[in-house]
Amino acid sequence: MRFRPCIDIHNGKVKQIVGGSLKDLGDLAQENFVSAQDAAFYARLYQSRGIDGGHVILLNPEASPYYGQTKQQALDALRAYPGGLMAGGGIHAGNAAEFLEVGASHVIVTSYVFRDGRISWDNLNRIAKAAGREHLVLDLSCRMRGGSYYIVTDRWQRFTEVAVTGEVMDELAGYCDEFLIHAVDVEGKASGIETDLVRILAGHRRNPITYAGGVGCYEDLYQLREAGENRIDVTVGSALDLFGGPMEYEQILRICDN
Repeated sequence: MRFRPCIDIHNGKVKQIVGGSLKDLGDLAQENFVSAQDAAFYARLYQSRGIDGGHVILLNPEASPYYGQTKQQALDALRAYPGGLMAGGGIHAGNAAEFLEVGASHVIVTSYVFRDGRISWDNLNRIAKAAGREHLVLDLSCRMRGGSYYIVTDRWQRFTEVAVTGEVMDELAGYCDEFLIHAVDVEGKASGIETDLVRILAGHRRNPITYAGGVGCYEDLYQLREAGENRIDVTVGSALDLFGGPMEYEQILRICDN
């Protein structure tokens, strides 16, 4: 289990938010933490420890008046740590190359691939061709509905009809290098991980997987390691001391390295 860092950018600021509170209308979100540092600061911090494979997420849509500031922060972070971070948020076949060219190791895609409630195989093929399978991460961030975890799009605001299952992951595995999954119902709440979801993810054997959402104490990391069979990487956001939380960065690294 590896620690994967995150840099979430909203309204031009590095933030930690409650994932389910994000609204495009008015660019609103319930904030847990707003950093006085820019995204490049965190990129250099992670680079100094050689911690790669993290993600920079743009949380404003392209139509937002804040999108330009958010995008600039993301590009600055990618330039500060070339090859060390992935970029996600509004990525499509038309702009994937821009993020890769400035230093992203991968681009992370959800909404472009999951369109009108289902998988758009045309768009999946387009983004796989534009980025290259080896540079593509599919974000299967999901929320619970009717006893199953369904993929959500448009900054986690819209349900699709595609559930996160072993079959779906196996079907998508050949198009991407990795999967990223935010458990949106607990994202930003530091209230514990979605163990049932982690067990579903642990059944997939083909691609690396990073889980994010709900980690609030060190015990959650041990629980994730057990439920994920020590094969699922983890992101810690609002609970991380770098973002005002109680969990010490160095202690998280020690636990994940063991």
